Amino acid sequence: MRLTEGAVNEQPGSEASPRVVSTWSGPAREQAVQRMFTAIAGVYDLNNTLLSFGLHHRWKKITASYIPTVEGGRALDVGAGTADLALLVAPRMGARGRVIATDLNYAMLAEGLKKIAGKGLRDRIICLQANAEHLGFDDNTFDAVTTGFCMRNVGDLAQATLEIRRIMKPGGTFLCLEFSRPVFGWLRALYDWYSFRLLPWIGTKVARDTTGVYEYLPASIRTFPDQERLCHILREAGFRDVSYRNLTGGIVAIHRAVK
Repeated sequence: MRLTEGAVNEQPGSEASPRVVSTWSGPAREQAVQRMFTAIAGVYDLNNTLLSFGLHHRWKKITASYIPTVEGGRALDVGAGTADLALLVAPRMGARGRVIATDLNYAMLAEGLKKIAGKGLRDRIICLQANAEHLGFDDNTFDAVTTGFCMRNVGDLAQATLEIRRIMKPGGTFLCLEFSRPVFGWLRALYDWYSFRLLPWIGTKVARDTTGVYEYLPASIRTFPDQERLCHILREAGFRDVSYRNLTGGIVAIHRAVK
């Protein structure tokens, strides 16, 4: 569904703790995650900046820089959220290019649409509600596909990687920016303290959230495949030339793969 205007659909309730949700898969995880992100959509960008000390802007710029420039190209940003990465990818597709920003969450995309409109780019970036596991585009459609802090939230990671590869053109580039495993022991210990103690407290105070999303986020990072395991999953999906670059000591990693 193309995003223009309309109401956000309510998701069914759940009594499970956020940390338990991070271990789920399939529709149950999907519904619980969507409910949490709907609750924080209006303060998501502010919280990202506060909780990452502004580093998320740099991480996204580096990710976009790996996209080959394609004049008149077509790119897809999966799990686009508030469209930060889609806005950075758009110039890589040239003046006649197009970017489609997809996300399952209406409220998050609505925030992204405001930013796109504010930059006068509604003719070049289109927002669509779509599930990463069933994107609905034809085979071999996109020159590049990006995801930023999305893949750990999907219900079926293997299916999502297969679907992303399907809709890419042969030779197209896939870039996945995601939280990963810090490479130094001292940094892992510090990051765990920050993630499981300080981050939930700060996030909840800023967002006044009662869904537990700031407990879910660090738990979902803990259960997500590390750098090497994600490389293996991408190769299993049929990607080639799979590699990754650690940023900020491996707190996040950019995985690059070619169809």
